Amino acid sequence: MLNIVLFGPPGAGKGTQSEKIIAEFNLFHISTGNILREEVKQQTPLGMAAKAVMDAGKLVSDDIILQMVEKVIQEHKHKVKGFVFDGFPRTIAQADGLMALFQKLGLSLSGVISLTVDEPELINRLLKRAQASGRTDDTEEVIKKRQEVYRNETVPLLQYYQERNLLYNVNGMGTIEEIYQNIRNILQKL
Repeated sequence: MLNIVLFGPPGAGKGTQSEKIIAEFNLFHISTGNILREEVKQQTPLGMAAKAVMDAGKLVSDDIILQMVEKVIQEHKHKVKGFVFDGFPRTIAQADGLMALFQKLGLSLSGVISLTVDEPELINRLLKRAQASGRTDDTEEVIKKRQEVYRNETVPLLQYYQERNLLYNVNGMGTIEEIYQNIRNILQKL
């Protein structure tokens, strides 16, 4: 199985590139935000546990998130050639949890593709996306705060994956096709 993490700050193009990867390589897209929303909508036991935590204004625990991820993997592992994780893991604890889950399920992480984009370009992309979608919450101030949170909480994962020889850096500047071609070249070797 080809199991990859697509890594990068908000605006790096993870969603766009995920769609292309999924289509060509027959992978299942795992976005923990989407899984969480679906579990709550379906009122599953995990969804209701998560909703109670969110209603209290707290972050859903890594344990609940990992249980949801395991459920999705179990449901789809016989239908696809692997998984692409988008926006997960975000912390070292989540990365450790994902590695333990893979070990439990007899799977392995094939690689982590990190999209690197200059911060002014990230801000520009997100402002354009906010205009196009009509989202008023994506102001330059909010975008800069999200970039700061990413740098503080998620960037340490780069070293984590580098130490495990799983990290592949891809220049996220250029056309969608140019970036995808670089990702594709990596995936074909994994």
